[in-house]
Amino acid sequence: MNLNCFILVLELAGNAARDNKKTRINPRHVLLAVRNDEELGKLLAGVTIASGGVLPNINPVLLPKKSSSAAEKTPKSKKSPKKA
Repeated sequence: MNLNCFILVLELAGNAARDNKKTRINPRHVLLAVRNDEELGKLLAGVTIASGGVLPNINPVLLPKKSSSAAEKTPKSKKSPKKA
């Protein structure tokens, strides 16, 4: 069981390293592999991996809103307004 778990983590970390165009597995790749896998994430939920960092995550509330209909309704004039 332990060997199978180790092989799985190593394989997933190798895939993460390959995705980042690296040839060596570092703690960051191990963290990405563990946290992105549902079962390993539950198993190692309370574990801190040194030099692993955090998962990249941006709260959707902080992202700019995409409103294509609003951009079409307000035409932008190319000329500056005339002064009176």
